[in-house]
Amino acid sequence: MENQDQEAFKKIKELAEEVKIAMLCTSHGAHLRSRPMSTAQIDGRGDIWFFTNEFSGKADEIENDHQVCLAYSSPSKNTYVSISGRAEILNDRAKMKELFNPALKAWFPQGLEDPKLAMLKVSPEQAEFWDNSASKMVIFFQMAKAIVSGEKFEEGEHGKIEM
Repeated sequence: MENQDQEAFKKIKELAEEVKIAMLCTSHGAHLRSRPMSTAQIDGRGDIWFFTNEFSGKADEIENDHQVCLAYSSPSKNTYVSISGRAEILNDRAKMKELFNPALKAWFPQGLEDPKLAMLKVSPEQAEFWDNSASKMVIFFQMAKAIVSGEKFEEGEHGKIEM
């Protein structure tokens, strides 16, 4: 990964970890479906890990089409991340033990022994971010300046990488 890509990856990881909740989009035949997922980890290789129900609709959809999209959004901070990649459902017991926390018992009452418990791993192929986390007053001033000067409003930091 080139230095510029490494910086973009670091920024994407930072923004996604801050937001924590991603909308996972899968393909369901001719339709797309999204649902919120809590990020368990973004590892050093860039893989994104979630706990999931191995027997859920999303698991079936991923079995049929491994291409997914994750969208992280924080409108209050004006930061956004979109990650496209390849998903797989894994019964990785070591990873489950590493990342499990007691709050997951709300969905998996038997904890690590729950027969439905599995890991969803998304390996990113392309990612893009938008970050205009300056204060609302600064953004308002920049917009007003662009209107008065006739110049285009610069929307903050933006980056895209292929992985």
